[in-house]
Amino acid sequence: MNFKFAFCPIILLLSASLSFAQNVNVVIHGAASIAKTDDNFVCVTLDWWPAEKCDYNQCPWGKAGILNLDLRYGALINAIKAFNPLRIKVGGSLQDNVVYKVGEVSSCPNFMKREDGLFGFSQGCLSMERWDQLNRFFNHTGVKLTFGLNALFGRNESQTEKGLWIGDWKPQNTRDFMQYTISKGYKVDSYEFGNQLSGSGMGAKVDAKQYRKDVIVLKNLVKELYAHPETEPKVLGPGGFYEEKWFNTFLEVSGQGVVDGLTHHIYNLGPGDDPNMMNKVLDPSYLSQVSQTYKGVSDVVNKFRPQLGAWVSESGGALKGGSKDVSRTFADRFWYLDQMGMASTYDQKVFCRQALIGGNYGLLNATMFVPNPDYYGALLWHRLMGSTVLAVTKESDPNLRVYAHCAKKKPGVSLIFINLSKDRSFNITLSNAKPGDAGKPNYEFVGKQNREEYHLRALTGDIKDDIVCLNDVPMVQTDSEDIPAMDPKLVDASTPISIAAQSIAYVTIRDFEAHACV
Repeated sequence: MNFKFAFCPIILLLSASLSFAQNVNVVIHGAASIAKTDDNFVCVTLDWWPAEKCDYNQCPWGKAGILNLDLRYGALINAIKAFNPLRIKVGGSLQDNVVYKVGEVSSCPNFMKREDGLFGFSQGCLSMERWDQLNRFFNHTGVKLTFGLNALFGRNESQTEKGLWIGDWKPQNTRDFMQYTISKGYKVDSYEFGNQLSGSGMGAKVDAKQYRKDVIVLKNLVKELYAHPETEPKVLGPGGFYEEKWFNTFLEVSGQGVVDGLTHHIYNLGPGDDPNMMNKVLDPSYLSQVSQTYKGVSDVVNKFRPQLGAWVSESGGALKGGSKDVSRTFADRFWYLDQMGMASTYDQKVFCRQALIGGNYGLLNATMFVPNPDYYGALLWHRLMGSTVLAVTKESDPNLRVYAHCAKKKPGVSLIFINLSKDRSFNITLSNAKPGDAGKPNYEFVGKQNREEYHLRALTGDIKDDIVCLNDVPMVQTDSEDIPAMDPKLVDASTPISIAAQSIAYVTIRDFEAHACV
């Protein structure tokens, strides 16, 4: 294995020398921001799926589900602590099948396969003993927690319309759960109401007006139980796929401030068994199609509730556990990091990756919690990309994707360059847009301080690899199961930024003067 690692720098140099280099000027519009993300934009999910969850003739969940995940592993703890803090959303398809063993609920069944059950499973249960364990773990690792609530409790499926659940939501079990949570001093940043119940739903759906009625009940419950505004969790919803009519109806009839974040899900790569998956993650025109969804969500928020923020509260790329051939490889980060870049430009406040662990799309593998390539891309985003989003323009091959933010740690700006091309590298020069007068030429940026560069590439040069190199160093956990150091390469500011074929680079420029970043 060590022999393989030793070849990482050689492979990178050879690959760069064989590719055709194209010169590109990138213009950063630093006078004003175009969007703002939450400081904890990077988010991951923990799901309820039991080991019996299978798709495409495989069962990749193992013991990664919330109820049976072993929380004692040092590798898992260290992977979360590295974010300091990491936003985690507890939820998923089965959350509307979960009861909380507290108050009047005395029995606590396990999820069992059941043909007529929601998503093929019976009702499951979260005991308060397990909730205590989870919260000790969240507190120890510094997690910022979003918890997905059961929004079907007390409802029944319609006898006349398959999949439609009718009747009022019964809040008593949630009330008891919240009271227990408050009594223990557990911190919940936000509650999301239901999972994929909007529009046509996934497994189940709720009418928009009925959903609005029940969200008001939840919002009032939160206000009642959390006496101090500074500790009051946000209420999020609907946590489903965007359908314009349903979302419009929900927001048209919602009272002012009913939800604090409008949440939606993105799975733009389609089924996880699609044999064309690799081509999708490398096709710039395909990746850009989902921008219409981001625009639609952004437009509906601005139309009805400008003070709201939109969240991508679940996005795993490929449906039903992800793609076994792509999701755990270097190739997946072309989709993942491009989606985070695109979402931020459309003012999405948070982007939750399905999942931290489990399925084929976990940031960590489900056995030894070893980070997959996407983990390192997410961690660098969290550390480098600030909440202020800047516009970027360029004239070049569409295979080059560029996103710019103010640097997380001032001063300066941070950029991410994504090169989808198999055989073309890019030499980047930067310009600072002339504010206020589009007719005048942009300022060519001439830096005086060394740039901080983080170049990410597959270990062997094959994007199907599951080990990533950062600045020619393979990213593997240390003997103590810590995340390896992720240090930048300092590069002479007078040279172009070089982005190798099928690679990704984060670049922070401390002396780039962007007024929006002051």
